[in-house]
Amino acid sequence: MAENCLDAARIAKIFLAGAKKLESQKDHINELNVFPVPDGDTGTNMTMTIMSAAKDVYALQDPDMASLCKSISSGSLRGARGNSGVILSQLFRGFTKVIKTTDHIDVAVISAGCDKAVESAYKAVMQPKEGTILTVARAIAEKANSVFERGEEDLDVLFKEVIAHAKAVLERTPEMLPVLKEAGVVDSGGCGLVAVLEGFYEGYQGKGIEFTMDDETSQAAGEVRHFSGEDSPAPEYRYLYHTTISLILDKIFHLQREQEVRKYLESVGDEVALAVDDNIVNVSVNTNDPGMVLQKALKFGELVDVQVVNRSRPVREKQAAAPTEAKKEPEKAEEAKKPEEPAKPVGFVAVSAGAGLGEIFKNLGVDRLIEGGQTMNPSTEDVLNAIAEVNAETVFVYPNNKNIILAANQARDLTKDKKVIVVPSKTVPQGISALLAYMPDQSVRANEGLMNEALGCVQTGSVTYAVRDTTVDGVEIHQDDYMGIGDSGILSNGRDISEVMTGMLEKMVKEDSELISVYYGQEVEEAAADMMRDRLTERFPELDVEFQRGGQPVYYYIVSVE
Repeated sequence: MAENCLDAARIAKIFLAGAKKLESQKDHINELNVFPVPDGDTGTNMTMTIMSAAKDVYALQDPDMASLCKSISSGSLRGARGNSGVILSQLFRGFTKVIKTTDHIDVAVISAGCDKAVESAYKAVMQPKEGTILTVARAIAEKANSVFERGEEDLDVLFKEVIAHAKAVLERTPEMLPVLKEAGVVDSGGCGLVAVLEGFYEGYQGKGIEFTMDDETSQAAGEVRHFSGEDSPAPEYRYLYHTTISLILDKIFHLQREQEVRKYLESVGDEVALAVDDNIVNVSVNTNDPGMVLQKALKFGELVDVQVVNRSRPVREKQAAAPTEAKKEPEKAEEAKKPEEPAKPVGFVAVSAGAGLGEIFKNLGVDRLIEGGQTMNPSTEDVLNAIAEVNAETVFVYPNNKNIILAANQARDLTKDKKVIVVPSKTVPQGISALLAYMPDQSVRANEGLMNEALGCVQTGSVTYAVRDTTVDGVEIHQDDYMGIGDSGILSNGRDISEVMTGMLEKMVKEDSELISVYYGQEVEEAAADMMRDRLTERFPELDVEFQRGGQPVYYYIVSVE
């Protein structure tokens, strides 16, 4: 029997099924990234975005359409990571704007919602490209409109036709973007959107993967565990146990293995710190399952020190010892608070990964650092929280990564109590250059212009390794090759890191270049950095060559030429 409409409770189940389907396809979607770098993360970003909304939807009891739409829209907007995640969140935002005032949705409402979803997503991107997730989204809307216009009311027919058309358009994305054709892949973001759509249909049929908040999915989504009564921790912690470990390695800890461990820790906790010093590794993480962290650590060596602290226990003990009357008088606690200092005119927030780079940004006046970058794109909420912690009338934000700019823009748009200006720095050297251009005696508007101008005065390169065989920009790349990547693509590759570094810089240095700045990563020993500096000084004697420890993961060297 044909089904013509859906209520809020049913839509909630369908949405959760879509989230689980996307999560199940995450690794495959990651592998579709064109560049074979070890941080290809479209699937991860889209999954974490939808899971941020899914945990809010899962927590709803007997939802109505308004509460459901608020959970989907707000959860995905705040949890959005990377460009693909932000676009996905905007699709949900636009769709829910249409359906939130209805009690049931049918083909007509879905068609209108798809149109609004596409409109919202395209507006979020300054220079939309065809052959991407946006193209697949538009194809979905066009097919939904076609089904509605011919008078079809059966939702099963709608789902089948929309999914078939979306898949067909996805398969054509390599014809729209030459870089996809060269790499032999379809668009990863579009693939993720099709996975969500397939999950929706499976949920509609009652066949979708059951959604729970008990597994690794909930950890990746940043679940907040809720308690009731006397067992309730105050405040609630996303991850309850602060766990620190020191171990002596019995295996060589290469960069790739270190990134594997770091990504695992980020999947089961937050505030991850991982420091490697010769054969000693120190780990710090907040998690809900310290045992899982210990088991992972034991695979690499001998534990020499372990500490697990229940983060809420001191709070509970204080509450238990506090006089009952004191608990009844919150006004006195408010009166005891120190008055907040007046807001300063300007503050700064920057995204950075690596202790050395973090120190550089702090020395340049940055008030709040957001840990992340290439290996883990921070969410819109991460940026929002950092902005909120800066007591300033105007806050400049430096994303320092092209895949974080949309999330920063979204955080700017969601901030209401202060002015936020996103300086669209695509690399760390661009962010440093922009900060150096800041003039305290100039107006906010003038400084925005100065910093945007500074972005164009620096070329950026980086050296990392390839995770698979592929061809990019006509360059044949093999797994484990070193790659020199410039602002516009692959500049050099090979098995000798010194030759790759030199080859990259030979294409970056111009007649008027004066300075080469190099930030070496956590995998590079100081002696190796010194040898690289000597090699570059000899090769480019007319330029000043500066080396600083950046401590960044994944990228052996980050380079700027000015």
